[in-house]
Amino acid sequence: MSVGGKSVELVFFDEGNSRDIRMKTIATVREAVESDLPALLAIYNEVIATSTAVYALEPSTTEDRRTWFSSRCASGFPVLVATNSVSNGILGFASFGDWRGAWPGYRYTVEHTVHVRHDVRGQGVGSTLVEALFPRAIALSKHVMIGGIDAANEASIRFHERLGFERVAYFREVGHKFGRWLDLVFMQRFLDAPGAPRK
Repeated sequence: MSVGGKSVELVFFDEGNSRDIRMKTIATVREAVESDLPALLAIYNEVIATSTAVYALEPSTTEDRRTWFSSRCASGFPVLVATNSVSNGILGFASFGDWRGAWPGYRYTVEHTVHVRHDVRGQGVGSTLVEALFPRAIALSKHVMIGGIDAANEASIRFHERLGFERVAYFREVGHKFGRWLDLVFMQRFLDAPGAPRK
């Protein structure tokens, strides 16, 4: 389902003469469909292989992503993709799901994920996707959105701060990847007013 587009300024660098060529395009955010899974898998596996944004050690599979996608949909949680309005190629994806879902007392809190294709990072696609998650979470009566971010990923921390998230926890050496220990930062954003009533 298309939910409309948002103008995102994409910047392409001409390395030959160090000029940047600015070009406006429309990134359209829509609900993902199963046929999008190969593109989502490619983005996700590139993140796994090259970064500590995800603490997975092995590439994901199509079946893994299909199970994840089906579980999100069955739970009523969104899976969104941003597409280029010119080529219709998928630029990134975002979703949220239960946070500590085994405990019903956490039912008004969700944890989000957002990943952007490597060649269009830093160009507004991630912000467009995360901002599209907020009204969907509010519609489900969620109160807080959580993000778990590798502590060394200052770019992602700044990205989340610009979107209204604040640092609330720091866990030392809770992950291990690429032969080193990894620290984890939790950030949160209120989706409605702090202290807003719930039943």
